[in-house]
Amino acid sequence: MKKILNLQCVNCGKEYKTRDSDYVCNSCGGTLEVNYDYKLIKKRLDYDVLESNTSYNMWRYIDLLPIDDHDDIPPVQLGWTPLYKADELAERLGISQLFIKDEGRNPTGSIKDRGSAVAVARALEVGAKVITDASSGNASDSLACLTSNLKIKTVIFAPKNTPEPKLVQLYVYGADVIRVDGDYDEAFELCRSASEKFGWYNRAAGYNAYGREGKKTCAFEICEQLHWEAPDKVIVAAGDGTIVCGMWRGFKDFNKLGIIEKMPQMIAVQAEGSAAITNAWKNGAELSSVQANTVADSISVNYPRDGYLALQALKESNGMAITVSDAEILSAIPELARESGVFAEPGGAATYAGLKKLVAQGVIQKDESVAIVVGGNGLKDISAAAKSIEISHGFVKPSLEEIIKLGILKPGD
Repeated sequence: MKKILNLQCVNCGKEYKTRDSDYVCNSCGGTLEVNYDYKLIKKRLDYDVLESNTSYNMWRYIDLLPIDDHDDIPPVQLGWTPLYKADELAERLGISQLFIKDEGRNPTGSIKDRGSAVAVARALEVGAKVITDASSGNASDSLACLTSNLKIKTVIFAPKNTPEPKLVQLYVYGADVIRVDGDYDEAFELCRSASEKFGWYNRAAGYNAYGREGKKTCAFEICEQLHWEAPDKVIVAAGDGTIVCGMWRGFKDFNKLGIIEKMPQMIAVQAEGSAAITNAWKNGAELSSVQANTVADSISVNYPRDGYLALQALKESNGMAITVSDAEILSAIPELARESGVFAEPGGAATYAGLKKLVAQGVIQKDESVAIVVGGNGLKDISAAAKSIEISHGFVKPSLEEIIKLGILKPGD
């Protein structure tokens, strides 16, 4: 790929050619990052090129993705999700501008579709026969969907806490599902061992350098939808940290190409029960494993495999990391839905819970613009959403008199 200079370890700096490794550094085990030839890319990608492009999907940014051949792109519609301007909610919170990026509108209802799409394209490019992943649902669902009608076998390692709706998606799309009697980290290690043993292509977050690149297209879209500007703050939920560092990479890419000038602050929101990145951020310490326990399965991680890059993104952007409780996450689900029309799964609702906490703490100034990324649709985990509301199990007789008795209608309605 002429537009890619190399892959480089973020720990020891060792460089690799694209044919040498898609995964971690073979010297120190560090994460690999894709380095691009921005001078070359700048010759074929700018404002005018994007504004004249009528293909509104994530592949409009293919010049900034580690993919060369359009023939390897999965055929489903990906990206260009709505960015809602929530004026009334912003006024209620006391901030200038609030934007809600609804990633639940992707094919499987998750931002993970972006990363899987690039990983699948790369797997096809290198001629892989089998692609595998470990996930509590969203990443694996997206992989199963994107490979369902392609000539590549998909093997999924699903941890014990995978919500049933996410399991159902896997089976509907026809993936081979291995249910692991363990947590996400145990499923991840089993997936890694199997991929090494059998030569399968591994899509796993924080392990595959290419999958992370797909996440940055969400940042590209936010800038383009805001007329070539970045908001002051971007709030993202963090598990492995892949979305945080992936989106920051997107803002940096656009800045290097001269497409945007102002850079946003990145804010990572974690569940209190899965806060390895926040712990390291607050204590100025090295990343260390936690025993994850949270209702937000999509961000439930013992050890964040892209944690180093996520912390680097927070440092470079002058950002920060915070935690929210499971109670705050659950209460955020119906509140966000009723205030904006966006139904979020727990991991997605965590960003709104984090926003409320930041406003209460005075971290967000009244004149600042904020974008929150809702990473997954609420239909992905109905059981969690049900915990946040009261569902009536009673019935009324089919008569208007019964409706009147309920007192729903008020004078003047």
